Amino acid sequence: MLRAHMTAHQVELIKMGLDNFLMFGDVYRRDEIDSTHYPVFHQCDAVRLFHKEQLFDLIQTEVFERNPSSENKLKQKEHTVVASREIEQQLKVTLEGLARCIFGNDIECRWVDAYFPFTHPSWELEIKRNGNWLEVLGCGIIRQAILQQAGADDLLGWAFGLGLDRLAMIQYSIPDIRTFWMKDPGFLIQFHNKSPQDKVTYKEVSIYPPCKNDISFWINDGFEDNNFYSLVREVGGDLIEQVQLIDKFTHPKTGRKSRCYTIVYRHLEKTLTQAEVNEVHKEIEKTAEKVLGVTIR
Repeated sequence: MLRAHMTAHQVELIKMGLDNFLMFGDVYRRDEIDSTHYPVFHQCDAVRLFHKEQLFDLIQTEVFERNPSSENKLKQKEHTVVASREIEQQLKVTLEGLARCIFGNDIECRWVDAYFPFTHPSWELEIKRNGNWLEVLGCGIIRQAILQQAGADDLLGWAFGLGLDRLAMIQYSIPDIRTFWMKDPGFLIQFHNKSPQDKVTYKEVSIYPPCKNDISFWINDGFEDNNFYSLVREVGGDLIEQVQLIDKFTHPKTGRKSRCYTIVYRHLEKTLTQAEVNEVHKEIEKTAEKVLGVTIR
């Protein structure tokens, strides 16, 4: 089950008559690989639904199009522009307030347009951390078709999902998301008997150096980056710290396309030898040829 299973539970709760709620669950994804992405994480989802009267004081304000035509970047086809903008405003004010409550009033944040299958329009909220922009949540206006299926035809609403692990990374200055799956007592003791209100600054446990190996191969027409990332995770497990695409090449005569990635290996609890890394790397090459149909260069 991928992260969409959270939305499936939301529909059931809306059918029960709930118009605002929080959900917490374990979710899974196939995604890029770096210090802030992991195939398993913990998510908090929220839903807030509105009646027309809760959005506007003037009863004559229309929230649904009488003759729905086509969707555009500003709204769904069922919604008026005025209703879509009002929900967007309430959503962004709420979430900016949440971000400042968690990270402090002096944080710098920005909104980025995004795509999610169950909301439109959709956005991601990023905050600036150590000079870099870091995504902390995704959100958007709930697809009206979902509300119709749940028997809430006369309501409009928004939803958001935020990764709790990533929030904790920011809150406690944890540099690598894999750290949450460590069993090292040096990590666990730092949070023993602590409350959410306690200020904790994580002290680095892993001081072990990384190993880097490149992998280059010819791809076929059906190749997708996420399939490769998923394969690397499956073969290398938590030894994989990062996978970075460093080169794309198209042969000028044959038209064949190739990719080159750098894979960073690092164990959180011991020093890896290059020989150990090479064994894993060769297995990744072999599996990529077998499963993805690529040709190692």
